[in-house]
Formats: sequence, C-alpha cells, structure tokens
Amino acid sequence: MNQGWTYHNQVDQSGAGLTLLDFYAQRYQHSSRDIWQERIETGQVRLAGQRVSPTIVLVQGQRLTYRRPPWQEPDVPLAFNILYEDEDILVINKPSGLPVLPGGGFLEHTLLHQVQQQFPQETPLPIHRLGRGTSGVMLMARSQQARAHLSRQMRDRQIRKVYRALVGAEQVEHSLPDQFEVMDAIGKVSYPGLGYVYAAAPTGRFAHSMCKILQRRTDSTLLSVSISTGRPHQIRIHLATVGYPLLGDPLYIAGGQPRPLPTIVKSLPVPGDCGYLLHAFSLEFTHPRTGLKMKWASPPPLGLKM
Repeated sequence: MNQGWTYHNQVDQSGAGLTLLDFYAQRYQHSSRDIWQERIETGQVRLAGQRVSPTIVLVQGQRLTYRRPPWQEPDVPLAFNILYEDEDILVINKPSGLPVLPGGGFLEHTLLHQVQQQFPQETPLPIHRLGRGTSGVMLMARSQQARAHLSRQMRDRQIRKVYRALVGAEQVEHSLPDQFEVMDAIGKVSYPGLGYVYAAAPTGRFAHSMCKILQRRTDSTLLSVSISTGRPHQIRIHLATVGYPLLGDPLYIAGGQPRPLPTIVKSLPVPGDCGYLLHAFSLEFTHPRTGLKMKWASPPPLGLKM
C-alpha cells in the first residue's frame, strides 16, 4: 500500500456555477457519479478544508481537495539504470512498464518517485516524458538552472530524440517509402471514462516525425523515428495516421484515432496500457553547464534489434 495522495483543484471559469458533484463527475470520469457523491459525503472531498454538501454551487477561485486513501498500486518494473550522472543531470535507461509521473493508479510505482528515493536531498525532474510502455533514454535535471536550460533546448527543438518502433508487415496495396515524414496535428479528442485522449486532430498542435525503415520483415517492419516535437504519444499516433499502428498498441488504430469501443465493455483501453514495442534509442543535447554536446544511447530490446 502507498501513503495515499491529496489532489488539489482551484475552481476556474468553466467550473463556476456547477455543483460540487457535477464538477468532479464531469471532470474526472474515471469514477462514476455515485462514487464521487460517496466521496463527498464521507469527507474525502472538501471545499476550503471543510466538509460540504454535494449540491453546493461553486464559485470561481474556490479551492478543492480530494484525499485519496492509500491503495495497492499495480506491479511494475521498478529497477532502472543510470547511464550518466553529474551535479546537473541524470541520464536514465527507463524500462518498459514503468510510468514516469503519477497518474492512472500509479503514485509511488513511478520513475519520478523511485529517482527521488535515490536522491532524497534534491528533486530531479524529467525534461521530457516517455509513455509507460516505452523504454529507453530519458533526461532529468538535478537543479533549477539545469532544468531551465534544458527545457529551453526542448522548446527550441535543439534536443534530438531517435526512437525504434515496430509496426506490422507492409501492405501490398500501401507500402511505405524508405524514408517519410508525418506532420499531422495532435490534440484532444473525446473519450469515454477519461474525458479525452490525445489523437490526430486537425485543430491540435503541430507535430513532426521523420521516419526511416531499418528492416522489412515478413511479419513486421522496423523503423527509426526522429521527432523534433514532443506531443503526447506522438510516434504511436503518427505511425497510426499513415496506416501502420505500432504492433500490439491497445489504443491507437489506423487513422491515428482511439480504438472504437463496443457498447458493453468491462475495461477501457487507456494511453498507459502496454503491449507495443517503442524504444527511445538515443538522445542528443547540450550540457547545461559545460556547453558540451552529449549523446547517449540505450540498446534496444530484442524485438527492435536489427
């Protein structure tokens, strides 16, 4: 069991005028309306630290808290390797299955928590994220100055990230060129239970992926993908938009959209589900203190080796 967690919200313009129950039931659809009502009535949800009725009408600026009791988190691989460390940065080899940040039922079984256990006198923070099912090289900052410098490099697209990805065998009627780029915008689309997920969306934000075929196999195709932008689930979505979702991806299908759901479903696929092969193969950046160019690589798992 973990130690539980307190989630904080401040009522914004869209939440003003809603009842407390409506606010949580509409915003956090992972739990049913009845469950949210029970949490409010038992005092797990509070307004300005006080127990209140589920029917109280909210005003913009009010502060809400939800105290989630301790829970048993799913088992995940908690061990990871540190490829490089100095006083400014950590370069980590993240295993597939380990979430980077809290969310979706994970709090202590995350890379962030495990790193902070090893470095209790500081707060190393990730400069970029990898999906739970994605393995490979990750960069973290150990100081505020390093974080600011590296975050600026990320915004200016000066950090080069190269991945290995596995998609299905080539379709006779729709073969892939040796090299190609994908620039479909990525944004939020409605999704039951979660409210939304990221997917290909014309109104979304610009995203750019450069793809190169490394190996054409009888049952799969191995690609190298370099991304200059870092949208959520970008590679999974982009390869799906060209008709080649990652093999084993439980969520994204051809077209870059979430999988359609049957009328009756016991468990919704979510972005954090694993099953696909995607690996952050290499990472290039400028050291925030020395100004030296650095490049780190992580050997790919068996299915992604040439």
